[in-house]
Amino acid sequence: MSFIHKLQNSCQKNKSYLCVGLDPDPRLMPPDTNTKEFILRIVESTSDLVCAYKINFAFFEAMGESGFQNLKYARDSIPGNIPVIADAKRADIGNTSRGYAEAIFGIMGFDAVTVNPYMGYDSILPFISYTDRGVFVLCRTSNPGASDFQDLCATNGDQTLPLYQMVSIKAREWNQHGNIGLVVGATWPEEIKIIRKQNPEMPLLIPGVGAQGGCIDLVSKYAIGPDGKMGIINSSRSIIHASAGKYYDKAARSKAEELRNQINLYRR
Repeated sequence: MSFIHKLQNSCQKNKSYLCVGLDPDPRLMPPDTNTKEFILRIVESTSDLVCAYKINFAFFEAMGESGFQNLKYARDSIPGNIPVIADAKRADIGNTSRGYAEAIFGIMGFDAVTVNPYMGYDSILPFISYTDRGVFVLCRTSNPGASDFQDLCATNGDQTLPLYQMVSIKAREWNQHGNIGLVVGATWPEEIKIIRKQNPEMPLLIPGVGAQGGCIDLVSKYAIGPDGKMGIINSSRSIIHASAGKYYDKAARSKAEELRNQINLYRR
């Protein structure tokens, strides 16, 4: 089953456009909590509320020698009917990207990955070539420094637009297999509106809700809307680290359910 079909099925089954980010931070976890136990309890308490999970590689790489094992465990702990996105932000020259793609898709079995478009089409082609997997291209990121480059004007033929809009247009041109999506931060709702107009059917992965202060009402309206376009609204810290107490999994479930319901309310 392709990533897109898996995502659509998950959205329908769980009535959800919420993605939970599995970004375990030891500084925020309950004392003396094993990472694998923490991940498993979070997944078990939220898997009927989400359309996808996103795993940020940085938090596992920072664990040192145990990091890869914990990363693989996190991937394998997720039910097979729910798509899992590798938030790795990869892309490099062709042979290096082929290695990244084989590791993420072939070895670890992720359903989708985030990539950086700065090096151009050939750097993300090895990922796109896995036609049953999703490839989310960084477009308008949620961080405050996003405007340093993404707002700069770029010219292509007779068009002059902000760079992030050029990325959106290029992604549409590259989307020959129908497996490309865009990463657009929830902290920029008006930009989401523009990008959704440029790409009406393309999946949008939207981080920045929760700890980063993204605007959930406008994001839900612009990215998903009443007809249920493929918007994947991600929240990480505010869900998985909602509590550092004994029943952190119940707190995570409560927060995830609240956010899922808000998205469904506002998108209509």
